[in-house]
Amino acid sequence: MFPFSRFRSVERTPARGAGRPPSWVLLLLALIPPLAPAQAAADASAPVSLSQAVALAGARAPMLEARRHALLAAREEAARAGALPDPMLGVGIDNLPASGGDAFDGSAEDMTMRRISLSQQIPSAAKRRAQTALAARETELAEAMSSAELLAVRRASAEAWIELWAAQREYLALQAQREQAGLAQRLARARAASGAGSVAEALAAAAAVLELDERLEAARAGEQAAQAGLARWLGDAAPVASAEAVDFARLPLAEAALVDGIDRSGALLPASAQVEAAAAAIDAARADKRPDWNVGVAYGLRQGRRSDMLSLEVGIGLPLFARSRQDHGIAAREADYRATLAAREDLRRQQRAQLQADLARWHGLQRQVERYRSALLPLARDRSAAALAGYRAGAPLQPWLDARRDELDAEMAQVRTLGDLGRAWAALAYLLPESIP
Repeated sequence: MFPFSRFRSVERTPARGAGRPPSWVLLLLALIPPLAPAQAAADASAPVSLSQAVALAGARAPMLEARRHALLAAREEAARAGALPDPMLGVGIDNLPASGGDAFDGSAEDMTMRRISLSQQIPSAAKRRAQTALAARETELAEAMSSAELLAVRRASAEAWIELWAAQREYLALQAQREQAGLAQRLARARAASGAGSVAEALAAAAAVLELDERLEAARAGEQAAQAGLARWLGDAAPVASAEAVDFARLPLAEAALVDGIDRSGALLPASAQVEAAAAAIDAARADKRPDWNVGVAYGLRQGRRSDMLSLEVGIGLPLFARSRQDHGIAAREADYRATLAAREDLRRQQRAQLQADLARWHGLQRQVERYRSALLPLARDRSAAALAGYRAGAPLQPWLDARRDELDAEMAQVRTLGDLGRAWAALAYLLPESIP
C-alpha cells in the first residue's frame, strides 16, 4: 500500500484568477521530470511454458541422475543375488616331514604328496531364494525413490515457474499503474504551471510516481530472484516464463482419485517399498537357520611308483545355537518391520491430512481469484478511472490518489492470490505419478 495519506492534509489553495505561480515554484517543478519506468529485462532466451519447464527439469535435475545410477546399482546387485559363491582352488603339500634327518624331504615318506583341491560352498536353497527376494525388494525401493524424486522435481520446478510467472505479472501491473501515474503527474504540472491547480497537488503526483518507481525496482528484484529459482531447475542463466494462460482451476485427476491414491503419493512410495524390503529381510533372517553345504575334492600326487590319492569331502553347517544367534536376528528384523509399518502409517496420516488441507486451500483460492476478477478489480478500476476523469475536469487530485492506491492494492493482491493458487494447484497436480499433466 502506498503511503499517500500524508498528502491528504495538504491545503488546496484556489487559483488566483489567471495569475501564475512564483518563478521559484516553476523552477522546482521543472526539476522533477517524469521518470521513465524501469525497463523489463530483454532476455535473449525464449519464454518457457509450464509444461516445458517441468519437462526440462525432469531431464536436467542432477538428483534424478543420481537416482538413476542408484537404481542401476540396485539392479546389478539383484542380478547376482542368490548365486553360488565362487569355488575355491587350493594347492599344498601333505605329510611333509618336519623334523629329524628327513626333515623337508619330500621323498622320504610314502604319505608325502603334492595336493590340488577344489571346493564349493553351497548355501541352502531357502537362503538363496531369500537373498533374491530381498534384492528384488531393494530394487523396488530404489525405483520408488526415483519416482518420488521425479515427482518432487516436477512439483518444485512447477512452483518455481509459477513464482516467476507471478513476478512478471506483478511487474506488468505496476508498469500499467506507472503509466497512469505519469499521466496524472503531467496533468498536475500543467495545471500548476497555468495556475489552475495547486503546487501541493503537483508535488503529490510526483511523489506518487516516485513511489511507483520504488515498487517497480522491488518487483524487478523479485523477478530476478524468481528467475534464479527457476534456473536452479532448468540450468539456464535467465529463463523467462511464458505469458500462457494456465488453468489452475482444473486438476489432471479428480479429487476422489487423489484421495484414493494417497498410498501412491511421492512421499509414501518409498515408505511402502521400505515395508516390503523389511518383510523380505525377515525371510532372509529365518533362512539363516537352514544349514549350508560344502563339497570338495582333492587329488594328491606322490613320488615314484606310489599310488596317487583322491579325497572327497562333504560338509554341512550345524546351526545348533539358534536361540542365541539366529533367533535374535529374526527378532531384530521383525522389529524393523513393525517400525517401518508404524512409520508408514504415520506418514499416511500426515499425507491424508495435508491433501485435505491442500484441497481446501485450492478451493478457497479459486473463490478469491474469481472475486477479484468479477467484482473487486473492475470496481477499483472504474473508481480510479472516474477519479482521474474528474481530476482532468478540475476536481481535486486526492480522490484519484486514494482510488489509484486502492486499485494498485487490488491488483497486487490478485497477483499474489494467483501465485498462491498456482502453487496450491502444483501441490495437487504433481501428487501422484499418473496425475502428471
